[in-house]
Amino acid sequence: MDLNLINWLLALLPVLTVLLLMVGLGWGGSRAGLAGFFIVLILSLTVFGGNLQLAAVAIGKSLFLAVDVLYIVWMALFFYNVTNEAGAVALIGRSLPRLTSDRAAQSLLISWVFVSLLQGVGGFGVPVAVVAPLLVGLGYTATQSVIMAALGHGWAVTFGSLGTSFVALTAVTGLAGEALAHDAALVLGLAGFFSGGLVAFVSAGWSGFLRSLPMLLIVGAVMGLTQWWIATNGMWTLGSTSGALAGAVVGVIYVLSPLHSGKSQAPPAAGRDRPRSIALALAAYVILLVLAFSANLILPLQQLLDSLRVQLEFPAVATSFGWQVPAESGRGISVFGHAGAILFYAGASAFLLYRRAGYYESASVWREIWAKARRSASKSTVSILALVAMAALMTHTGMTQIIARGISETFSAEFYPLVAPFIGALGAFMTGSNTNSNVVFGALQQETATLLALSVPVILAGQTAGASLGSVLAPAKVIVGCSTVGLAGQEGPVIRRMLILGLIPVAFVAFFTFARLAGS
Repeated sequence: MDLNLINWLLALLPVLTVLLLMVGLGWGGSRAGLAGFFIVLILSLTVFGGNLQLAAVAIGKSLFLAVDVLYIVWMALFFYNVTNEAGAVALIGRSLPRLTSDRAAQSLLISWVFVSLLQGVGGFGVPVAVVAPLLVGLGYTATQSVIMAALGHGWAVTFGSLGTSFVALTAVTGLAGEALAHDAALVLGLAGFFSGGLVAFVSAGWSGFLRSLPMLLIVGAVMGLTQWWIATNGMWTLGSTSGALAGAVVGVIYVLSPLHSGKSQAPPAAGRDRPRSIALALAAYVILLVLAFSANLILPLQQLLDSLRVQLEFPAVATSFGWQVPAESGRGISVFGHAGAILFYAGASAFLLYRRAGYYESASVWREIWAKARRSASKSTVSILALVAMAALMTHTGMTQIIARGISETFSAEFYPLVAPFIGALGAFMTGSNTNSNVVFGALQQETATLLALSVPVILAGQTAGASLGSVLAPAKVIVGCSTVGLAGQEGPVIRRMLILGLIPVAFVAFFTFARLAGS
């Protein structure tokens, strides 16, 4: 067998191992990620000319990259639990559908707009787990509920969870967010129309889809343009959150306007709903936006928050085969100005507000909130640490470049743009995470685009958009949704139907990427 082919297969082995363990054997991301990391470590030291110093440098850099992502993950879960324990999430979810009797419009408000808002500030399976039961309560079947809740927020994943997946992409590629935000936000904004269209179709068939076209076009344009504007102005951590909030405002105005034929329903009874005020329920999200915009737009405040940064310098390293990585600074972490810190400030402020209003029943709710965040984040933490370290070792030993060269020799520059989004979607489907897909395949896509003389930002936009849309189809997330609506053990038929529908927006991203690069 040709030596180049052997090296290519060995370089690809860690990625294939992670995918095989998760799909074939049903392993979680943490166990599969650790397995992939140890395989890379062994291969780097025995086959690809690495040494202990190189491994130490790669792992050291990966820790900073992982902390940059995990800071957001942990604080996003903290923020979500602050609002959820106060009853804000449930009240918003129950209030939106009561604005109209039109089933298609109801489904769009809750399983396109509201679920995207949840993705913006939470993510990690939370949107489907929260929204699917609400849809069942509105009379949809359990299968419909899981499918709508999942497909509706596919467009919002990359810039959701306070930009976790996008930050991961910038981390593993070494490119500035400003260089990637335009193309990623553009294609995801367009994909948002498909996310909403699929929700309307599943909810009310072709008639509901056609009836909803004006709402789809108006609200979709507002959400997509808002996300694009926010992301391209350096605030990509607020992309999905701002887009979904703008969509919620416009969606409510639309269903209450003469443009919409559906009648509003009786308002929710005060009863035991807590918080009782929809304004108070939304207060946490308003606080988050105000703090985040202030930290980004008020220069003296930004400089104050960024005054303490943690960063290390790493020496140059090289393999025995001549692959070199120059000396460079590690990922800098702004302790008080990081998106994770902003999430903590907003969550803590909201907690004080809701506690003063009497919306927490337990005296130990602060500890319970952190305990729930810790339980939710523990497996994600191990998974991200292992996969980021795996990706860093592959980059430092030239394995990523070897894989990219093999792919570039298989696919021509003309057709690779059609393939790139499906690679991202496959990675997210297998690992259950847009973030993981970007970590594993981001540098690979970057290398391949460079070798094929293609636009790196456009190819990486295809990668993260495909991963964003593919992540909502992942068995790991579908299982979470099914468990909340009584479909535990019956995930297979749900996934099969979702794949048929969910690959439509991925195919759009592929053709859009192809069209953008066709003339270059």
